[in-house]
Amino acid sequence: MTYFPDYLKTYPNMHSSFPFHISKNTLGHGFRAHRHDFLEFSYVIEGTGSESINDVNHEMRAGTFTFVLPYQVHEIFTDPGQNLVLYNCMFSMDLLMESGSDPGLSGLLGEMTALPAYVQLHGQDQQQMLALLEEMYQEYNGTERYRQTLLKGKLKEILIRFDRHRWKQAPLAEAAAIPLHSTKTHHSVWPIIHYIHRNYQEELALSDLAAKFAMSASRISEVIKQTTGQTFVHFLHDLRLRHACSLLVSTEMSVTEIALEVGYGSYKTFSRIFRESKGIVPKDYRKAEHHRRVT
Repeated sequence: MTYFPDYLKTYPNMHSSFPFHISKNTLGHGFRAHRHDFLEFSYVIEGTGSESINDVNHEMRAGTFTFVLPYQVHEIFTDPGQNLVLYNCMFSMDLLMESGSDPGLSGLLGEMTALPAYVQLHGQDQQQMLALLEEMYQEYNGTERYRQTLLKGKLKEILIRFDRHRWKQAPLAEAAAIPLHSTKTHHSVWPIIHYIHRNYQEELALSDLAAKFAMSASRISEVIKQTTGQTFVHFLHDLRLRHACSLLVSTEMSVTEIALEVGYGSYKTFSRIFRESKGIVPKDYRKAEHHRRVT
């Protein structure tokens, strides 16, 4: 039986209309093994240590930028007598996707399974990345107009710069094995995950995925479980309920409207699944969250 360590399912602002959070942290004793279904990157400002991502280890020191995929098991170790000071940024996969046929930066995710999950920056590149993150951190904690739009732009710039450095630093043989427009990635689980993220608001069944990706329904079910630790049905419910929570908190839409918006055919089904997952019905969740935010 596959072992899955701690599954962290939440972070500040996760259920808001802009699921994004950046913080500056000091780790004196590392961080325990865990996984989550959101994206995260870190950037080391000072100190030394190491990180394990799916049992692959790399050093961490000033200038180390790491991008962690959803569901990857990762753990941080701090060297004796050291404090690791780093920025951590957590955000929804949806922020990398564009509307329509434009894939946005979602291609980063499929390539991450073959290319290194980190880069070590030096000199001017290190200072440039630090400046970008300091600007992002300041903007995040501010209240200026168009704050979210600017943060999304900075997020994309940071990830593009990381990706460019990653390709430069990857061994030539490794990079040559992954053409920029490789069709091989379509046989991995990530295109399936992306498709579910983009279409969970519609009726979606394993048979639909099997037809689209030319795989058996049982094989798709297997790779989703291997990657996420969840069955397809639980994975689909998680995405729909997360969207529903953000709409309950940030809009005045009725519960019935929200049920239909996130992909449930009826209020009754939505309310039952929401209560089973959250231990509370949607209307009471909305009241509790509004009360929490004003106190």
